Amino acid sequence: MISEPSNLDSPPAAGGRSGLLERMGLPRPLLWGFIGLTLFMIGDGVETNILTPYLTGEHGFSIPLAGTLITVYGVAVAIAAFLSASLSDLWGPRKVMLIGASIWVVFELFFLLVALNSSNVVLVFIAYGLRGFGYPFFAYGFLVWISATANAKRLAVAIGWFYVAFSAGLPTLGALTATASLEIFGLNYYQTLWISLALVILGAAVALLGVKEKTGRAPLVNNPEQVWKTMSFGLRLLTSNRKALMVMLTRTINSVPTYGMAVFFPALFVDRFNWSVGQFLILTTVIYAVNIPFNLFFGALGDKLGWSKTVVWFGAILCAISMAGLYLVPAWAIDHGLSYAYPLTLLIGAVFGIGLAGFVPLSAIAVSLAPEHPGAAMASYNLGIGAAVFAGPLLVALLYTTLGAAGMVYLFAALYLVAALMSHSLRGTQPGFNGVSAPATEHVG
Repeated sequence: MISEPSNLDSPPAAGGRSGLLERMGLPRPLLWGFIGLTLFMIGDGVETNILTPYLTGEHGFSIPLAGTLITVYGVAVAIAAFLSASLSDLWGPRKVMLIGASIWVVFELFFLLVALNSSNVVLVFIAYGLRGFGYPFFAYGFLVWISATANAKRLAVAIGWFYVAFSAGLPTLGALTATASLEIFGLNYYQTLWISLALVILGAAVALLGVKEKTGRAPLVNNPEQVWKTMSFGLRLLTSNRKALMVMLTRTINSVPTYGMAVFFPALFVDRFNWSVGQFLILTTVIYAVNIPFNLFFGALGDKLGWSKTVVWFGAILCAISMAGLYLVPAWAIDHGLSYAYPLTLLIGAVFGIGLAGFVPLSAIAVSLAPEHPGAAMASYNLGIGAAVFAGPLLVALLYTTLGAAGMVYLFAALYLVAALMSHSLRGTQPGFNGVSAPATEHVG
């Protein structure tokens, strides 16, 4: 690991913008990276709610075929999320981000110009599937850059800023951009996808050209020539360190319900609650809009209250309660003829969004398991993120017929309780807590 201190650890300038940013926990040398990440993820998120209706309405895809395409994409995301961390150790985070942006742009152009124009299903699967490697390399490469250079005492809040930028783009502002393109400017689905590409290019340029910090421009390990050893460290950490496995599984549970909800909640809203799909989309917007500021809040709280304790109570337990409430509350309110059933559901959704943010300190726990290899340590965490992209829809596909909507909601709530138990076992990883001594320097690694 590079031992020389990063300029992120330099004292903030008194009274200036640097001092303000440092007090907010936002690493000033990476500021343009956060802005670029937001723009990039807005571009990536534009297609979230329009791809399936576009493919089914204009290219002859069935719903199952579109779902299969998204599953293939999710597998690529999972692989890339895992590899991005180890590759950041090996090549440096900036190079991984550049590769990710290039993959996204090249295969999106192939998707738009060749695959869609020919309506060739095989080409659509190839182009869109391979594009799935793009955003994890870019986004999680930047996450490793943060983890490798941020002030150790403010690591969780710095990572909280990452999730503010990430979640602001995907799906929140990305979905709003798509809505504006379609409803306000009158563009069609295909034209809107070009806006997506333009935003991704802009975000990549802002981040890659704007960030001058030097640590992320070089390998984060002293022996980058040992390719296999570096690449396999994340896997070996998973098999040799029980806490790394717990981190990965907990991070998967964190996002599995949100991806699973997207599959069956629209039908639940229409068939059980007599609401519209549009009202489900409003609920989704509320969940993630509320989630954004609380990513930062729980990053800061975790640094002070304790990473593990924050994840257990404000993440897993709160999500378990609110997840169950997203079915039980509207069902009860509608059955009793309450006129405010939907606003009440939006309130529960807001609580669920807060709970999702409670998992933010989990990434700091991951880094603490192998601080000399921050990228490889994050690999297990990133694998959990990627696995959720396809695991959520897969659970619904396998169990929905048997359990129904209510059963799936209870299953997801139960998974959060399992995550609470695993998170409780992750105590003893945070410097200054539970007898763990603070590092000699503030630099991670």
